[in-house]
Amino acid sequence: MMATQLTQTLPPQQFSPDIRGYDYDLVIVGGGITGLTLASALKDSDLNVLLIEARVTSAAVAKGQAYAVHMLSALIYQGIGVWDKILPQIAKYRQVRLSDADYPNVVEFKTNDIGTPELGYVAEHQALLQPLQEFVQNCPNVTYLCPAEVVNIKYQQDIVVIDIKIADQIQTVRSKLLVAADGARSPIRQGAGIKTSGWKYWQSCIVAFVKPEKPHNDTAYERFWNSGPFAILPLPGNRCRIVWTAPHEEAKALCALDDQQFLTELSRRYGNQMGKLELLGDRFIFPVQLMQSDRYVLPRLALIGDAAHNCHPVGGQGLNLGIRDAAALAQVIQTAHKAGQDIGNVKILKRYERWRQWENLTILGFTDLLDRMFSNNFLPLVVVRRMGLWVMQRVPMLKVFTLKLMIGLKGRTPELAKHL
Repeated sequence: MMATQLTQTLPPQQFSPDIRGYDYDLVIVGGGITGLTLASALKDSDLNVLLIEARVTSAAVAKGQAYAVHMLSALIYQGIGVWDKILPQIAKYRQVRLSDADYPNVVEFKTNDIGTPELGYVAEHQALLQPLQEFVQNCPNVTYLCPAEVVNIKYQQDIVVIDIKIADQIQTVRSKLLVAADGARSPIRQGAGIKTSGWKYWQSCIVAFVKPEKPHNDTAYERFWNSGPFAILPLPGNRCRIVWTAPHEEAKALCALDDQQFLTELSRRYGNQMGKLELLGDRFIFPVQLMQSDRYVLPRLALIGDAAHNCHPVGGQGLNLGIRDAAALAQVIQTAHKAGQDIGNVKILKRYERWRQWENLTILGFTDLLDRMFSNNFLPLVVVRRMGLWVMQRVPMLKVFTLKLMIGLKGRTPELAKHL
């Protein structure tokens, strides 16, 4: 599907830039889910926001990307006021089954472990993107430009000057703050000279949609094989999304199989709990990496989402970290603005960095540990991890702590998510 096309010239501002010194309070570059979440979270502020997206066609939509949406993310969207538009289009899961290959001891996470109606949700990209786009277009304080491209940035003491290419014209705007939500290869991060740490994994991920013969019963599965994690996420219409991690060459070979051969291999890892499988659409493969930016902020600049960090897909953490970034940054800058402070001042932005950088690093480390602990046949580790699963299933406090960490209910909660 196509993203909404909103080619336009920038409207005249309420005040002359010669008097006020800037055109926008903040400019967000990147109109994906994270950038849209930030713009939506600022709906009730009197901040004047410009959101810029370069591509009308989303690659994630074209590939049918799907995500686990954790409880904290759902609470954030409820606080924004867009959740009622998202919920009818996505699936709930009420049980998570965690296992190690064919080891019979399975850790079962259920709703009564934390007293909630569900444990989380699974959403296709478009099911999140479209409601957020529509919400932002109805926010009077947000100007949404798509397609438009940032071609030059100049950071000054009190403003950041941004040249934007719209059709064949270059327009220049001045803003207090620039927010980079422009993805893992963020040109804005690179242009600002912010370094990153991390590594590429020895694995790639295969993603595909399948339709099982039997109901998925609102259950998500995370099964660890020595080649890498294998996840099954429930979707509406009794469909499932599989996220299959394997070493690069094995993943390429699996993708090269014909549909029937691929389904045969898939069924070996999937199990027979849902009967015969039907493959829906194409398979896609992508590499896996861990990345953490050395800093999230500079004067007049903040990074959110994949522009700031990437993690292994085990546990479905990636998008949820970006949603939390957006909620945290929105809270920090709104609080500062209400106090009459400069939202682009690096001392203000450091509040966001201190909040999110260490929390994100904790999750990056957790996902890395899970992948390394389970993606091998080293006998001492096999014994330790299977003993750990046995203990987790039998020690409620440990199981609840692990579940809350996985679904975002550990760490600092943004004010947006405290409305209930």
